[in-house]
Amino acid sequence: MTRLPSLSALRAFEAVGRTKSVRAAGDELSVSPTVVSRHLQNLQLDLGVDLVEPRGRGLSLTPAGEAFHAQVTQAFDLLRQAVRETRPVHRDSLNIWCMPGIANLRLLPRLPELQEKLKGLEIILQPTLSRPDFSRSEADAEIVYLKEPPPERALRSELMARPRVFPVASPAFVARYPGLGKPEDLLALPLVHEESTEQWEEWLHSTGIASVPPLRGPRLWHAHLAVEAARLGQGIALANRFLVEEDLAAGRLVEVVPSDVRLGGYYLVVPAGRWRDPAVAVLRVWVKDILSEGSGTDALNASMATNS
Repeated sequence: MTRLPSLSALRAFEAVGRTKSVRAAGDELSVSPTVVSRHLQNLQLDLGVDLVEPRGRGLSLTPAGEAFHAQVTQAFDLLRQAVRETRPVHRDSLNIWCMPGIANLRLLPRLPELQEKLKGLEIILQPTLSRPDFSRSEADAEIVYLKEPPPERALRSELMARPRVFPVASPAFVARYPGLGKPEDLLALPLVHEESTEQWEEWLHSTGIASVPPLRGPRLWHAHLAVEAARLGQGIALANRFLVEEDLAAGRLVEVVPSDVRLGGYYLVVPAGRWRDPAVAVLRVWVKDILSEGSGTDALNASMATNS
């Protein structure tokens, strides 16, 4: 009988092949990038073939890796299906994983509404940057910011909102740099980044800047820390209205230059087999209402008018 590689190594390889990033795979699997890299190395040694190769800031699959990844993905899909068909179904709770900023600022204030609509269920809201393993029933639903819908066939998703992403800073910071009016004016200023400069680079390219020089500024890993640094006058952060609407309305932050860039969207993701579940249907309507594009426009317009 052929000896199989470790399941952990296969899971790490599947996640890296799908996300093209060791760090993103680690976040999804709730392990460090070092652990993911070790799994990849051990798997390649075990199989005696290179499966991944560096490309830019991430990784890409070799031809052998592409073929193996397709088969591993199919095998995991079969395992997930077997687990779903075997595991008893309990419907006494609704476990929602959500990005912390949206959970704290948007969902939590209106959580009693959802509880009223789903009186028979215990609502569990878990703010987290990790991705749930639906095959292990870690969550019933997920609200996550993605560039594209998740590709897994075992999942269903719906776009809840695709908010504009724009640069924000404290009024005091902006006052130190008079004359800011277009994205090019930001290139020489301190820009606050999350885990890398990639989001800022993508945003600047989307505004029409073809060549982006090396960018300055601290890396703070999480969006809420980047926004807090902007409030404290430490630089310019990228945000959307869901994260900074109150700060804009209160004058703690202002939009630095006008723009109309959308880099991704908030998706509600659930297992495909739960898509028509009555509780999930209620959740979908509730989340979409909270994240409706109609709210928050006045605060943004007021901020832009103040800064113009």
